Amino acid sequence: MKIFNTLSRRKEEFVPLEPGKVKMYVCGPTVYNYIHIGNARPMIVFDTVRRYFEYKGYEVNFVSNFTDVDDKIIQKAIEEGVDASVISERFIAECKKDMAGLNVKPATTHPQATKEIPGMLEMIRTLIENGHAYAAADGTVYFRTASFPDYGKLSHKNLDELQSGFREIKVTGEEGKEDPADFVLWKPKKEGEPFWPSPWCDGRPGWHIECSVMAKRYLGDEIDIHAGGEDLIFPHHENEIAQSECANGKPFARYWMHNGFLNIDNKKMSKSLGNFFTVREISEKYDLQVLRFFMLSAHYRSPLNFSAELMEASKNGLERIRTAAARLKELEQKLGAAEDGLTGDASWTERLSGQEQAGIAAANELTAKYEAAMDDDFNTADAVSAIFELVKLSNSTVSESSSPAYVTYLRRTVAKLCDVMGIIPETKDESLDAEIEALIEARQQARKEKNYALADEIRGKLSGMGIILEDTRQGVKWRRA
Repeated sequence: MKIFNTLSRRKEEFVPLEPGKVKMYVCGPTVYNYIHIGNARPMIVFDTVRRYFEYKGYEVNFVSNFTDVDDKIIQKAIEEGVDASVISERFIAECKKDMAGLNVKPATTHPQATKEIPGMLEMIRTLIENGHAYAAADGTVYFRTASFPDYGKLSHKNLDELQSGFREIKVTGEEGKEDPADFVLWKPKKEGEPFWPSPWCDGRPGWHIECSVMAKRYLGDEIDIHAGGEDLIFPHHENEIAQSECANGKPFARYWMHNGFLNIDNKKMSKSLGNFFTVREISEKYDLQVLRFFMLSAHYRSPLNFSAELMEASKNGLERIRTAAARLKELEQKLGAAEDGLTGDASWTERLSGQEQAGIAAANELTAKYEAAMDDDFNTADAVSAIFELVKLSNSTVSESSSPAYVTYLRRTVAKLCDVMGIIPETKDESLDAEIEALIEARQQARKEKNYALADEIRGKLSGMGIILEDTRQGVKWRRA
């Protein structure tokens, strides 16, 4: 399996730190409003990456954070006259609803920045003790960028070129900087803002330190993959590398993956241009499976243009797959499902007709083609093409005179490959699925709190809805009975 590593700017063979396991961190959204379709692209892309690793047999520890303290959150809280936590908790819940609608699996852990302050203070203290950070007179703590010789290795620019790109140059205490390129680790509180005590001042963390600390706590000092949108390469990910490697004394991430930008009708998405869409708004016009299918129609590193025409094309493409899957399922029920174990001992194929044996061979070749595309830096566009060829094969070779084993094998193959894409090859009740995800999350919370009676009650309710839960090492999975 090869991954394009932003750090080296080339495809590299994936070799995990620990055989059979993947430690993966993906930067999540800042929760001050409903997520927009630009937020949705990395969610869908890296959920698919995770699913493919699991398909290949890896155990994936997948961490994706929520930034729940930020200027935009604070501003919205002021406008509504509520505490900032009210805003962040509201939109974390809304984000999870949209993720469920997009069939994005819950992360192994969804840490929140405000709950990780002790770890941030500890890392900042370590950086100061090691000479990589310093406190200004007003209590602002800065990272000493010049102390890290490798600064710029991700964005492939030298320090002089990068100085103009910092988001946080214009902050309180700027005059306390030793160098214009130094960036904020901790900032003093302002009137009406949430704050936490620290050895330097009452205040709150800078944006960059959050992810370094959460990745360290939930994945370790060194991780396999760090991912996010292309816009995060600089300064966010560049600064994460500097902080983490200076604090931990180890390389931070082996592989850096970044998805390309999403444009709207060939223009940058912007509220001022009137081309800004939330996932919730799109859900009023389309099944969110269509949005997911659209996002996977291009290679994740390529720019992607969103338009009504392309969404309609994706809708039609998804319908082709669903129609074929429904026909296979209907025939399977009519003919009688074949016995389990079809994919084990291949001798069962000897009982098929010559045409069906050729169909099985063709299906296996398409599966291999699909896997080759995904092994080549997760080329979902070519993988989807292989699914379409499989659909064409099933449409042309399956009939009421087909053997049950042949129908079952093709149906399972279509379902298996679609599942890696997060595509559900059947029409589903989005509102019901969102309710199921919410109940599963409530059960998980009850188990964490050792409220096993409530957890069992929720499981029973789900069972009554025809939902079977499976507790696996990768987390809770559910299926319809």
